[in-house]
Amino acid sequence: MHAPLGRRAINAKRLTAVLLGLAIGSGVWAADADSLFGDDLAPTKEAGGGKSGGSGVKGYVQFEAARTTASPEHWSKLRTRAELSAQGALGDGVKYKVSARADYDFAYGINDFYPPEVRRNQRTDLALRENYLDVNAGDWDFRLGRQHVVWGEMVGLFFADVVSARNLREFILPEFEAMRIPQWAARAEYFKDDFHAELLWIPVASYDQIGKPGAEFYPFQPNPPGGSVYLQEKRPRASLDHMNYGLRVSKLTGGLDISAFYYSSMDNQPTFYRTVGAAPTFPFIYEARHDRINQFGGTLAKDFGSVVLKGEAVYTAGRKFTVLRAADADGLVRSDTLDWALGLDFTLPADTRFNVQVFQRTYFSHDPNMIADHRENGYTLYLDGKITDSLQAQALLISSFNRPDWLFRPKLTWNFQRNWRLLFGADIFKGPQTGFFGQYDRKDRVFSEIRYSF
Repeated sequence: MHAPLGRRAINAKRLTAVLLGLAIGSGVWAADADSLFGDDLAPTKEAGGGKSGGSGVKGYVQFEAARTTASPEHWSKLRTRAELSAQGALGDGVKYKVSARADYDFAYGINDFYPPEVRRNQRTDLALRENYLDVNAGDWDFRLGRQHVVWGEMVGLFFADVVSARNLREFILPEFEAMRIPQWAARAEYFKDDFHAELLWIPVASYDQIGKPGAEFYPFQPNPPGGSVYLQEKRPRASLDHMNYGLRVSKLTGGLDISAFYYSSMDNQPTFYRTVGAAPTFPFIYEARHDRINQFGGTLAKDFGSVVLKGEAVYTAGRKFTVLRAADADGLVRSDTLDWALGLDFTLPADTRFNVQVFQRTYFSHDPNMIADHRENGYTLYLDGKITDSLQAQALLISSFNRPDWLFRPKLTWNFQRNWRLLFGADIFKGPQTGFFGQYDRKDRVFSEIRYSF
């Protein structure tokens, strides 16, 4: 589970006023073109890999705004985003896709709320998205270039989606498709009847973007009385030892879609190594590094008519976790983990969808000084329904069973014209300071977006 488990209620009248101000008075809006909290990408051959079709130029332009409601209130996002893509054929059996995205966030240019390094890191962003060639050779497909590789997808959290790097500068709040960072990869896929095999090689990996210390959702570590110092993140250099590779096989049998995979990689997620600074304050000095890990996992899906069962499990070896023991040399202990999630998706009358999931992480070498319990358990509840033909409401709750640590995300989407979508909503965190969600207890925000797709 890439998102391990993680104080204050927003006054209802105040929340409503701010939301209406965002959506009406200020002209700051929001839209989500293709997914609801990023949890509903269809399990198509394109999403999991393989053949793609269509041609022409596509894209979108959107404006996104978010205002953090904790004291002091401040704009945490005023971003304009544009993404453009084109795809087509170069000849018999050869297709291509090129795409890029550009961001400019005015929130980091209109005030000095954030440190200069954060403003530089998050004000502008120009990124290559998917840029690849597809070659078809009978039962084999080959994809070469920068691409998404999605091996699993549950609601709200990442489990079997182990290949994707992610932009975590907004935590797990954006839609998954927008969060994912493509990998430079060579992929070979074999299709035969109901069997599918996939070989993956990533010579130069992409890694999670976590931002800079002082950012809204930077993953701060335990802070001693002497304070903390954060060094520059240390990313693996390009070498034979730092390449990623994997194998995945899947089969559809008796209506049950099952898969299994093995993936060896330099961990997308950073691990914060700790040293203790000099007297008299003895601050903790943290350096984010990426270690090699090995992962074994699988997925399953079964359609029972109006109910769909989905499950994912991943065993991870080689990852290290923070301990609160100050005398520990690097502040870490190594533990293999098993993450699993099981969910039911219900199609209800009146165009309504309800999803419920339970999930767990087990630490096989649990240390009593770890922040997490030996077994971390949680659940998600997701409800999505149409109010009118053009107005849709959604709500997502992700919570821990171990402690009062949760995230609640209500959202309203208005498809007011064919190519336009408008939304507004809220992200509400609650929990202890060391909780996965509670660490952002003072980061509650209301948001709005508008998107034009073409």
